[in-house]
Amino acid sequence: MVVPLLLLLLGGPVLAGPVDWREVPSSSEGQQWWDAGSVRRTRDGTVSVLSRYSLRTEDESPALGTLVVMDIDCDQRLYRDTQKNGLPRFQASWEAPADDDLISEVIDAVCSSGLA
Repeated sequence: MVVPLLLLLLGGPVLAGPVDWREVPSSSEGQQWWDAGSVRRTRDGTVSVLSRYSLRTEDESPALGTLVVMDIDCDQRLYRDTQKNGLPRFQASWEAPADDDLISEVIDAVCSSGLA
């Protein structure tokens, strides 16, 4: 009884399929990938995609990765992170990538992929 209720509250089951990580060109900030298997068109016409990134560390120690679910507005080149490491970010605001080359590359790659 608890599991169906949880699925209902969380918006339904999450379909787990094979991941298809595609790396965008790295920058001085680090590396970022997006999962082509997760690209979906949302009800409001934006695109949802799973992405992960690792920021470069100063001491060459292994960087911890961060997983995010991004909504992308391809027409306006805006994005918002709706989940970060599995935690929902309710009412996340739309942002421009500004000088973040990694996010700009993800937006370009996802929007030109033809997957959504």
